[in-house]
Amino acid sequence: MTDSVELLAPARDLECGRTAIDCGADAVYIGAPRFGAREAAGNSLDDIAALVEHAHLYWARVYVTLNTLLRDDELPEAVRLAEQLYALGVDGLIIQDVGLLECDLPPLPLIASTQMHNATPERVAFLEKVGFQRVILARELTLDQIREIRRQTRIELEYFVHGALCVSYSGQCYLSYALGGRSGNRGQCAQPCRKPYSLVDARGKTLVRRAHLLSLRDLNLSEHLRPLLEAGVRSLKIEGRLKDRAYVANVVAHYRALLDELLPAMGLRRSSSGMARPGFQPDVSKTFNRGGTTYFLYGRGEQIGAHDTPKMKGERLGKVTRVTPRGIYLEGNATASSGDGICFFDRRGELRGTRVHGSREGALLLASMEGIAPGTVVYRNHDHEFLTQVAKSRPQRRVAVWMTLERNAEGLSLTTVDEDGIRAQGTLACPLEPAQKPEQALATIRAQLARCGDSEFECAEVAVALEEVPFVPLSALNALRRDTLQQLMRARAAARPILRGGIKRNEVAFPERTLSFEGNVLNRWAEAFYRRHGVTTIEPAAESGLDLRGRRVMTTRYCLKHELGLCARDGARVRQAEPLSLVDDDGRRLILRFDCARCEMEVYLPEAAPPS
Repeated sequence: MTDSVELLAPARDLECGRTAIDCGADAVYIGAPRFGAREAAGNSLDDIAALVEHAHLYWARVYVTLNTLLRDDELPEAVRLAEQLYALGVDGLIIQDVGLLECDLPPLPLIASTQMHNATPERVAFLEKVGFQRVILARELTLDQIREIRRQTRIELEYFVHGALCVSYSGQCYLSYALGGRSGNRGQCAQPCRKPYSLVDARGKTLVRRAHLLSLRDLNLSEHLRPLLEAGVRSLKIEGRLKDRAYVANVVAHYRALLDELLPAMGLRRSSSGMARPGFQPDVSKTFNRGGTTYFLYGRGEQIGAHDTPKMKGERLGKVTRVTPRGIYLEGNATASSGDGICFFDRRGELRGTRVHGSREGALLLASMEGIAPGTVVYRNHDHEFLTQVAKSRPQRRVAVWMTLERNAEGLSLTTVDEDGIRAQGTLACPLEPAQKPEQALATIRAQLARCGDSEFECAEVAVALEEVPFVPLSALNALRRDTLQQLMRARAAARPILRGGIKRNEVAFPERTLSFEGNVLNRWAEAFYRRHGVTTIEPAAESGLDLRGRRVMTTRYCLKHELGLCARDGARVRQAEPLSLVDDDGRRLILRFDCARCEMEVYLPEAAPPS
């Protein structure tokens, strides 16, 4: 098992990817021009190439997402795209569709997307046997389940530690497709889980009126990295391929600082090179979040829903004590600055927002006070000063080098050794005369050689191993340093560890013999793959045009009865008439069923006419 740990960050685009690397990410994942599970986050091959070049300076890696289900006519294009990405030097492909395993892919490491529902040791072991080098584990797994997967497999384990949560098991949600034809497994999810619903029982009684009942808080495992590493996870993943630069910079810098303190204490190391300086003090509460949860890491317990709003509320400033024409007064003399954004819930429960224009005599002056009354709770969801600092920051990442200047037969030699043990040597051929002012000359030599400029290097020490200090012109010292660092760059490029992977074609038995549409088989190559591995009955994927009326369109460990205190196991005194239903603002109904033995909630479409 490797002793290195990877901090893996999202890259919406080239700018976000570079920012993630400069703030300390060991790897980034980015969408290809097509076939990524975030259709709105595709990137050109030129931008991916530029990101690869930048990341590889620090031996960081770039993984590209090709993790949608593919139609028969799309597979050839996906394979060509994989070949182009291989030529660019990317470090791995994140895929979902097993039809790709029946194709001639380049020898890139294959990473099993979380969309493949990697939730059991048996499934993970199968993926390892057919050629995957890494699996992205299901977010719903507990620590004990992760430990068991580690015990039964040797494959690399990647796990989400921060960001938005899908309420459904990933890859097992068909709600967006069923309601509007936009498939999450095709990168087009419309997020119906973030909409408001009313909860109604079988007698027609409304139990909860219009709340975001399927919307979850965001994952935040900042304080739980050690147990994850002890359980065998080696890639810690941040969600957010649709997030902006400020989010990426802030969250990456936050986790980099935590890991830099934790890893040495555990006898582990980061998987890339260079020390990152973000240029600001990270605070993950200041960029987008819906409040934090550990989800199911320690089993079922805490409240995990974000029922009041799927948007960011931010930090609570306090209740309004008084409203005047001049502004509002908050309890406890809470303050906000000009340019801050605040939000609050009006009397109808709708989230509203406005800007702070300043303060005067203890009152906050707002752009609009409509909807605000005494007793309203106010939150700050845009910290202008913090976000300005992040926007102005210029994160820097530098690889440490040690230099030694010595005499040789031609004049002087400069040897550099970097933090990875890579060496390079430059030579300055010139006659050497003793310096008239040795101490001043020595200081000049050290200062000039240590100037690494805008390169990726930072000099930790210059050792001058000379019996007699010579006079060396500044131009000669600069040329010697530049030549040596250029050689070091080439040596690092040649020594950078390159991963190779590939498909293992065999007939290892898949853990199941029957696949429903939830097996996500959309093309004939995926069908051929599963049949070769012993699956005898295969229903085509929902995206083939399957009629989903009366079918299960979501499975989740999130249980509304538990969340709302309606479960008899949790001491609820009144048993609600089942099945329960969710009804949206358009009157469309979703039926909820509860598998208490498995602690799962299932969402079904009604048998009647499909939603309009």
